[in-house]
Amino acid sequence: MKDMETRIRVRFAPSPTGLLHVGNARTALFNFLFARKMGGTFILRLEDTDVERSTAEAEEAILEDLRWLGLDWDEGPNRPGSHGPYRQSERLEIYQQYAWQLLEKNSAYRCYCTGEELEEKRKRSLARGIPPKYDGRCRYLKPEEEHSLKAAGRPASVRFRVEARSIEFEDLVKGRVSFDGQGIGDFIILRSDGVSPYNFAVVVDDALMEITHVIRGEDHLTNTARQLLLYKALGFPPPKFAHLSMILGSDRTPLSKRHGATAVNHFREEGYLPEALANYLALLGWSSADGQEIFSREALIKRFSLERVSRSSAVFDLEKLKWVNRMHMKSLPRKKALELALPFLQKSKINVERKSERWLSAVLETVWGEMDTLSQLADRLKIFFDEGWGMEPEAERILAREENRRVVYGLQQELRAVEEVTSENYKQILASLGKRVGLSGRSLYMPLRAALTGKTRGPELEKIFILLGKERALKRAESALQRTR
Repeated sequence: MKDMETRIRVRFAPSPTGLLHVGNARTALFNFLFARKMGGTFILRLEDTDVERSTAEAEEAILEDLRWLGLDWDEGPNRPGSHGPYRQSERLEIYQQYAWQLLEKNSAYRCYCTGEELEEKRKRSLARGIPPKYDGRCRYLKPEEEHSLKAAGRPASVRFRVEARSIEFEDLVKGRVSFDGQGIGDFIILRSDGVSPYNFAVVVDDALMEITHVIRGEDHLTNTARQLLLYKALGFPPPKFAHLSMILGSDRTPLSKRHGATAVNHFREEGYLPEALANYLALLGWSSADGQEIFSREALIKRFSLERVSRSSAVFDLEKLKWVNRMHMKSLPRKKALELALPFLQKSKINVERKSERWLSAVLETVWGEMDTLSQLADRLKIFFDEGWGMEPEAERILAREENRRVVYGLQQELRAVEEVTSENYKQILASLGKRVGLSGRSLYMPLRAALTGKTRGPELEKIFILLGKERALKRAESALQRTR
């Protein structure tokens, strides 16, 4: 192996058993940012040895979410490098080879205990209030006993022989960490079906892929003790470890489905921008020295450092995410905003085919600064499209009053007197209407809004008039009067 200090190499290693959730996405992001900041390599590896739960569909969904977030990997599935293969299911022979090496060195031994026997021992330990660990029965088998078990056709797994009394290491986030080695029982490194469990496979993979830094969630902290023992037994230099604190829900318990949707795909479908979601995930456990919170991806790469990663757990705040997304939406160029908005409008059955790009952009601008997500657009903008126009009960109540109906009748007369409604004549039209009906301010504007939009709140009235135009405004006024007779 090459000197591991020559170049930073990190990896993100999800299991393709379901959708990518925000906790794993944050882990991927921190690995990506660190690699890009340090000029290193970001590797994607799939831990797909759980045959019953791993699916090709889940794998593709994870890859697609990572691409959407902009977390492009340098080596991995569909981007092979010199350290592959990058799916654990394709590396089984490699794990077996290293397990045999440990057997030959007497650092491991064959275990003939059945699953039923191990489960019974586990239950007995729990009943006595003792943390379950392997009792070492097969560790002390005599040669004739092992020969007898093998002759009887008993399948054997391979267990690692734990000798350490204590394990200590320096975590780049947590600081000094120590574990009591006596609490770690001999653990399986190769099952009887030839598949290696997580702790052994990940050590072999990280070593052979020359991973220099392992950045992952603190739920893996206890695994690190076992893995360090394996690094030593296999003769591999261990990487540096950085364990990220948990992401919590509003009730301060680990974030899960009970707190609402947590899959990246959900936020994508809701119309969050990938730059905004990545920005917010970076703030869950990391902060800039000057307190800045809104970053482009390039700025995040430039500012990120493991030294600024917090030891404290972060709380997932949906309102804060919406605010971050709103800030990113505000900074989008007009053309890009329209490009992102159109699929959400079309999904809501709003017909945009006959509308000019200029008109659509102007419509977007009326509400763009108020939007939290792209999925909110259709409901806010349907007032400008005939197929989306309807009247809310409050608007109907307003137009049921005779004094307000006089305003709408007067509007029809004023509109018929002009060729079109423009920003130049809009104020004159309203001034003339106010004199005609003897009203001003809210008493004048609210009936107009109710008649033209079917709502009592929305964009500026001037923009509504200009974007609807004379003919459509007349049709809306007539329809509103007929519906509220």
